[in-house]
Parts: sequence; structure tokens; C-alpha cells
Amino acid sequence: MSAAPGELGDVATRVIFENDRVKVWELVLEPGESSDFHEHTMDYMLCILEGESVDADFPDGKSFKLPVETGSFFFIPKGNRETAVNRSNTRYREILIELKDPAPQA
Repeated sequence: MSAAPGELGDVATRVIFENDRVKVWELVLEPGESSDFHEHTMDYMLCILEGESVDADFPDGKSFKLPVETGSFFFIPKGNRETAVNRSNTRYREILIELKDPAPQA
């Protein structure tokens, strides 16, 4: 990860695909590792590839533990600022699909 403390950084480890509609990232966190502090500026789909759980640490000091299973999916709406932290004893790996298209209006 590359951001200086307190600055916004990348939402994941590396970009693996991008076009005008989506940006696909991979996030890999070994036990004890953290992502950059980042902001979800778009909606995301997460696909869990490995791991037991991942924590989202928020700037106000709160933390949310997300238990996961390989092959599970999660929708993450835009707007949150957080740091992903692997506090488990196993590697955590996910694919994030950043949805560039705006949500349809009702």
C-alpha cells in the first residue's frame, strides 16, 4: 500500500482490469496487514477468494468485522472511508468490481 498516514490511498492492492464501465481490483492482505485508508467513491461488488474475515476500521475509531466465506459476494455502496484490516490468522483475498455506471433512477 502506498498512501501517507491520513491521506486517501488505493481501495485495493492492484488494478487487474479497467474499461469505461468497470474497474476490477484485487486486494490481498496477509495476517496483520492493512489496506490504505481509502474512500469508496463508486458502488462496489466484492467477491471473496480466500479468508475468514476482514475488518473495516473507520476514522471515528469504530470497527466492523465482516465474516466471509470463499465464493461469497457483497455489495458495498459508495460513500464510506475506511481501512481494511486482516486480523485473522489466514490470508485474505478478494476481487473488487468498481461500478462506474451510475445506478438507474427510479
